[in-house]
Amino acid sequence: MTNDFVVHYNRTGGSGQVHLCTGEISKVNEKDDIEKSGTGNAMLKVCAFIVDKRNLFFLIFILLAVFSAVSRNWVSVENSLSFYLPETTETKQGIDLMEEEFTTYGACTIMIANVSFDQGQEIADRIEEEPGVFSVDYDETDEYYANGSARLKVTFDYDESDDACLEVLERVKDLVSGYHSYVQTTLGNITSELLNEEMSVISILVVFVVLGVLLLTTGAYMEIPVLLITFGAGAVLQMGSNFLLGTISFVSDSVTIVLQLALSVDYAVIFLNRYKEEHQTLPPREAIIEALSKAIPEISGSSLTTIGGLIAMTFMQYRIGPDLGIVLIKAILLSLMSVFLLMPGVIMLFADSMEKTNHRNFIPEIPFAGKFAYATKYVIPPLFIAVIILAYFLSNDCPYVFGKSKITAPLENRVQLTDRLIGENFGTENMVAVIIPTGDYEKEGLLVRDLEDCLEVDHVQSLTNIEAMNGYALADRLTPRQFSELIDMDYEIAELIYTAYAVNDEDYARAINGLSEYGVPLIDMFMFLYEEVEAGYVTLEPDTKETLDDAYRQMNFAKQQLKGENYSRMLVYLDLPQESGETFAFIDKIHDMAHKYYDGTVLVCGETVSVYDLQKTFARDNTVVNIMSILVVLIVLLFTFKSAGMPVLLIVVIQGCIWINFSFPALMHDNIFFLSYLIVSSIQMGANIDYAIVIAGRYTENRGKMGRKDAIIDSLNFALPTILTSGTMLAMAAFLIGKLTSDESIYGIGQCLSRGTVLSIFITMFVLPQILVLGDTIIAKTAFVMNMPLRTQRASGLVRLDGVVRGQVNGTMIGVVHGIVRGEVDVHVQAGQMVEMEEPDMGLPELTAKHLEDDKDFEVLKEESGKGADRKDA
Repeated sequence: MTNDFVVHYNRTGGSGQVHLCTGEISKVNEKDDIEKSGTGNAMLKVCAFIVDKRNLFFLIFILLAVFSAVSRNWVSVENSLSFYLPETTETKQGIDLMEEEFTTYGACTIMIANVSFDQGQEIADRIEEEPGVFSVDYDETDEYYANGSARLKVTFDYDESDDACLEVLERVKDLVSGYHSYVQTTLGNITSELLNEEMSVISILVVFVVLGVLLLTTGAYMEIPVLLITFGAGAVLQMGSNFLLGTISFVSDSVTIVLQLALSVDYAVIFLNRYKEEHQTLPPREAIIEALSKAIPEISGSSLTTIGGLIAMTFMQYRIGPDLGIVLIKAILLSLMSVFLLMPGVIMLFADSMEKTNHRNFIPEIPFAGKFAYATKYVIPPLFIAVIILAYFLSNDCPYVFGKSKITAPLENRVQLTDRLIGENFGTENMVAVIIPTGDYEKEGLLVRDLEDCLEVDHVQSLTNIEAMNGYALADRLTPRQFSELIDMDYEIAELIYTAYAVNDEDYARAINGLSEYGVPLIDMFMFLYEEVEAGYVTLEPDTKETLDDAYRQMNFAKQQLKGENYSRMLVYLDLPQESGETFAFIDKIHDMAHKYYDGTVLVCGETVSVYDLQKTFARDNTVVNIMSILVVLIVLLFTFKSAGMPVLLIVVIQGCIWINFSFPALMHDNIFFLSYLIVSSIQMGANIDYAIVIAGRYTENRGKMGRKDAIIDSLNFALPTILTSGTMLAMAAFLIGKLTSDESIYGIGQCLSRGTVLSIFITMFVLPQILVLGDTIIAKTAFVMNMPLRTQRASGLVRLDGVVRGQVNGTMIGVVHGIVRGEVDVHVQAGQMVEMEEPDMGLPELTAKHLEDDKDFEVLKEESGKGADRKDA
């Protein structure tokens, strides 16, 4: 809100009346001395300190930038979406339990194209001999050889979290590098690295977009480096400060810098425009101080709506929302810090250069838009209401998906290429892990058979059905006779070992009544025998010992993966797509089947279950994000406009834009990743509403001194440069993200945010004006005033009026926004203070007359005064 005076002025008498204004009355000892005119004004003192100590702030920012260049490497990036699921979800509980109970060994799948089966076997044998490789699965079935391509499943000797896996993986890649090979693995951060490469390209392109927009929207060529230095400082500090959060998601790591630039560009532009306005009458230093004192509250208020939308994301149950929300809020705060602390000094450095490189304004005025808005004020609002009602119902049918299998990004990276080629030749696998209480192989075997009988299941891996030796499965119970024959051991020795096992297992009854029918699971007996041999209690023949060692290695490897201290897990391979209603129904069926045998905890984990859990959390998060974003922004707007009607109108417009935005996927049957909706709706509500605020704020201000038609024409002319600058940058940045990424979730964010921003620009320029004009009465009647204590101040001589005051003015006035009075002042000061000025050397009466003759606002005020108007609002 700008500070305007409404003065009823009698030119011959030199007296007038000042109504309902806000600000200060100052009597200053030296003309144009900002610091002395602001004696007692804390804001001006702070701003003067920032400008005068600019070299100190330069040094601080340089040191922080150097530190950030180092600390950005300390940031840990999480690539799994399931990591951010709520603790209460089945997937999260299952992941945590599996980390405690089981070992998941590193592995990779290699497809080698254009080879014979025998060539594939030779390669498999060479890989299996590589140190650190536990096994290579390869046979003549279609699962491993098809269409002239061999598929090798390689398992390493190390846990997947062990860095040794990466070393072995690199050696394996070297072995197959001479073939047309494709390596598929979850080891390492290859996906994150590829995404960072893409974002680096996008960031460079966004810089060119920003340069192009600034060339058209700035008033001088050298304003561009001022803005770029400010943007760059905020971006560098943002990247370097992420280490404070420990681990951030790959989404936050990749899109924050681009969105930070697009979301915070307004702040620097507002400050720069303020400076140019003040510099028309003040030298650079004083103009910067004055501009900064006015820009800080204005920019802070503007940023609150954006931060408010992002705060809504932090209430999401799916924790990737809080992750991205916190990172973006931090980015905006750092951008504000760059604008308030660094940019004033940068402007001082480039002040002379900016004056020398002025160019004409490339953005034309658009009076036709305001005239159109006024002429269609009774037509457009009803149509818009009808459209957003339709859009609301359409957006509710938006085809949201919760996994990435049904979305195709515009680009395909080498990881996705490998997945696609292996899938085309050998099919895709959809595996879930079923976690059950351990200790009862019989129940586990029954559950395995039940699952294998289901048409939806391809096969199941469990200790109860994995073949060990001579047709026996790992969990089959063997008597002493069977065990002795299996490993070629004397029967008497086998009886002694079984007796020791029975005693150790506290199964005394079997030991006393005879062991001939006593059966022990094969894997348990091998584990026990190996421990006894290692402890020196049992001595075996060399051949038997070798057999035992080899069997123990294989069995222990299986046990580590499938049997824990308290739980066992089985791997169920489904003949179902990763995401479908049928798949989700079968997950529920698995629970029902398992609970027939187990009363305790039963968990099902896997990508399909993760997708199912995401679907369950979406309804709650959707409601929370919508309500919180509207509520927070509503509160900010309520205190910004001091009207109950205005915030409601603005929120209806932007929420309508959101519904229209997500009606497009419904109409085009284009799948949208659910996360895209949650993130984009928050950003669109928080950031795009700034466009509406620019127009609404100017219109409210104009209505104090002109009619509705002129007010809306001037408002659109005033708002166009700001909206074009900010909106174009955000729309283009989001468009590039959507077109130049291979990640399906980020693709959706870019696509929806770009479309939403364009819709918001169009609707705020060509629909909101009609709503403001038509709702003018509602806005006025719902306005409220926050009364402030009145202070009466008097002064005479040369007095500066600055802001909102109420009282009598007798004398000659200079200015409309800021007034200088020669005469007597007797007013109530609602804000600010009154400072007396010394008489200047210049001829004040001559200047006053010339100023008033040339001032267009004076002509308006004179006309109103002649009509006897008694304006009571500003």
